[in-house]
Order: sequence, then C-alpha cells, then structure tokens
Amino acid sequence: MKTNTDELLVFVTVIDSGSMTAAAETLQQTVSGVSRTLTRLEKKLDATLVRRTTRRLQLTDEGELFLTRARAILAAMDDAEEALSRRRERPAGRLRVDAASPFMLHCVVPHVKAFAALYPDISLELTSNERIVDLLEQRVDIAIRIGALQDSTLHARALGSSRLRVLASPAYLAEHGEPRDVDELMRARLIGFTAPESLNDWPLCNTREGGDADFLSIEPAISASSGETIRQLAVDGGGIACLADFMTAADVKAGRLRPILHDALRDVRQPISAVYYQSTSMAARARAFLDFLASRLAL
Repeated sequence: MKTNTDELLVFVTVIDSGSMTAAAETLQQTVSGVSRTLTRLEKKLDATLVRRTTRRLQLTDEGELFLTRARAILAAMDDAEEALSRRRERPAGRLRVDAASPFMLHCVVPHVKAFAALYPDISLELTSNERIVDLLEQRVDIAIRIGALQDSTLHARALGSSRLRVLASPAYLAEHGEPRDVDELMRARLIGFTAPESLNDWPLCNTREGGDADFLSIEPAISASSGETIRQLAVDGGGIACLADFMTAADVKAGRLRPILHDALRDVRQPISAVYYQSTSMAARARAFLDFLASRLAL
C-alpha cells in the first residue's frame, strides 16, 4: 500500500513540532489521530521512523532518511500549488516577523508604510527579541537573524551583511581623547554586550601579548543586552562601542557618532539572514515581504 501526502505531512509536522500534542494542534487534529497516522505510515514502510518515549521523540536512521525525502515531496507540492495560487490571488493574511530591536527599528519599521501600501491584504505582526527565538513555540513566520546561522532545519534567505565599526560620540572624544591604538582603547570607557560574550570580541588587529591577532576581547564598563541600548549610550557620550553599520550609518552621517581606529579595524561583516519553515499557507506572504525588504535594504 502506497503512502499518501497526508501521512507525510503528519510525519514531518511531528518532527518539526517536537511532540504529538504540538503536531495535533498545528494540524488541528486529535493527538490519537496523529498517532494512528504515524503508526499506519510505519506499517506501510515496514520501518520504525520515530522512537517514542514519555519525554521526547527521536528519529531512527530510517526516519532521518525518510524525513529528507518527505520534505522534498511536500516542498515540491507546495511550489506547484503556490505557482498556481500566485496566478489568481494576491498575498493575504497575517505574517509574523521577529527581529532584534536594532534591526527592527532601523531596517524594518522605516519600510512598513510602503509595504502596507503595496500589499494591503497582508497584516504584519512585528516582535523584537534580542535572543534567538523558536519559530514554532513563538508562532513566528519569519525571523531575521544576524550572524552565522546554527539551525540547519530552517529555510534561510540571505539579505546581506553589515560591517562592524568602533565608534564614539564627538562629545566623548572631545572630553576623553581619541584612542590611537588598542592599548589606549583598553583604558577607555567601553560599552559592550551582556551576552553572548563573542559580541565583546572586537575586530581590531591586536598586538597585545597573548591575545588573538584578529580580535580584541574587551571588558565593558557598561553592558547591555540590546544593540539599540548600546547605540543610544554611545550617542549620548557614554563611551566607545562596536556596532554594525545598519544601525549606526545614519548617526555617522549626521555626526552623532564617529568611527575610530581605522588602521587597526579589520573588515568584518555580520551576515543578515531571514529564516523560516516552509509553509504553503504563508509562502506568498513571506516571499512578498522578503522580496520587498531585500529591494529596500542597502546591505
């Protein structure tokens, strides 16, 4: 007996959701119905795809192999249906987008009005989190992530990259002097991140003994969890910060911040990506939003 797409969808949703209960909620089915469908699929294949315990689900080797093929089949069907849908429908419905507050404020919010005018039937729901969110748990359709991606189970689209620079306000530099090298920088008032610690490794050629030649690990006098908080502290003369161009370019142009230590600065750029789960119901909305955002960003 051949498997069908409903069974493939249940299997993939169980894995993506992490539990039978979450899959049943996503698919609007009963937990017992989801369990029966998964059991029926395993009987048809004569293979155990998922080991079930009271605490979690674990894919078998056969399940890993079948999951890859099942995703490909469902994605191909989504693409075919979406191609037909785009011919007769305008993108519509709710689209939930999450990004760290600096990216949301400087790169998304300024373009929302134009997006709404172009796609009036899409209802945007914007959230900001400084840490990586679980898309399924937070019911997020698209998350904008800055830095190297870790989760290979998600679809990703590159939006560009943004260079890191060391900056301070003219007022701070006038009062405390501009550091001429990393030794003088380390004696200055530095503003950094509470977490992760890697964000306090600044891309400066480091000649200090025992240090990384490519990065300088700083000890901040002031720490914050949000890049936007750090930006505001730097603009207000609170100290020296290392931030990406996407959130500071306007400040530099307006003279509120000044890049320093040009000779020691390495050309390090943070990749910016959109991540999402493939879903027919939101594919047109997601594509419309990402195409629009990519066309507006100069990254």
